[in-house]
Amino acid sequence: MKSVTKKWILLKISSLILIPLMFWFIVNFVSIYDNDYQSILGFLTSQSSKFLISLFLIFSYFFSSLSISEVFEDYIHNEKIKNAANKALNIFAIIIPLFTIIVIFNLK
Repeated sequence: MKSVTKKWILLKISSLILIPLMFWFIVNFVSIYDNDYQSILGFLTSQSSKFLISLFLIFSYFFSSLSISEVFEDYIHNEKIKNAANKALNIFAIIIPLFTIIVIFNLK
């Protein structure tokens, strides 16, 4: 299978996974929006919320990384710049969600 086909399939799969996660996130964000600090902290420290937020972050950054790399492929013609941009994008797509997940799991 060609890499372009793999990328397309991964984009479609990740977008399908993101639909229920996005719905869950929006519903819960609206429900905790006007709550006090303790109830928001209680929501963020529950195991199910930690797990679902982690999945949401991983898949959203994965999806955005694949999408932005397609933009790089289409609009950056210099191979060196394109490769550097893709590598930087992949590094940030790993570091930012990982850091956020570590912070969330360390909340008490």
